[in-house]
Amino acid sequence: MTLVEHLAEFRDRLVRALIGLVLGAAVGYAMFPWLIDLLMQPYCQIPDAFRASVDGQCRLIAIGALEPFAVRIKTALIVGLFLGGPVIFYQLWRFVTPGLTTRERRYALPFVVMSQLLFAAGLVFAYLVIPRGLEILLNFGGDAIAPALTAGQYVSFYLSTSVAFGIVFELPLILIFLVLARVVSGSQLRRFRSYALVLNVVVAAIVTPSTDAITLLFMAGPMALFYEISIAAAWFIERARNRGEATAA
Repeated sequence: MTLVEHLAEFRDRLVRALIGLVLGAAVGYAMFPWLIDLLMQPYCQIPDAFRASVDGQCRLIAIGALEPFAVRIKTALIVGLFLGGPVIFYQLWRFVTPGLTTRERRYALPFVVMSQLLFAAGLVFAYLVIPRGLEILLNFGGDAIAPALTAGQYVSFYLSTSVAFGIVFELPLILIFLVLARVVSGSQLRRFRSYALVLNVVVAAIVTPSTDAITLLFMAGPMALFYEISIAAAWFIERARNRGEATAA
């Protein structure tokens, strides 16, 4: 394919991915009343002293006329990213398949399925960590500061943290994808292991919503495990690739 043909294909793939995102976001927009109740549960789990309440009920505050609408749109877009994930990842996979062998192209369905499962695992993990992180962060001010998060502040914090965890949990899939595309090799991953462990801790410190060591280890531990899984997967992929090339020769 010429450069123009590559650009045309990229445009078509991008449009299809955006359609998947928009359709998923439409579903998220319609489901917002149920979703906001779900998103508020971690907030409502923290002590009463660190959150707002109205008539004894856990509530988020809106200080602007457009804030409720902005919160709904943000939530809808994240849902669209998750529900449209299969379409987005499939279009990404199809864009790179011309550079892969026939055997490697068969990984498309497992690639799409695992991307969703790993992203969902990251969201679940974030859901469990956020209440503890919020309590620690809001407690830094001591008794002199009475926190009262607005709806926009809380939802932005929750969604950004959840997406960050979801992306981190995609680490093994990204590394396997790079191995399949011959960008990196299993031997390079093994040589980079010691640096990767340090980088995992740094990324975990940035991604986690709190600064306590326990939460950081809960994030860095799975990342280190995912890296080792990626090395093992790279070994199997390269072994199968070498066998196929030897047979073809």
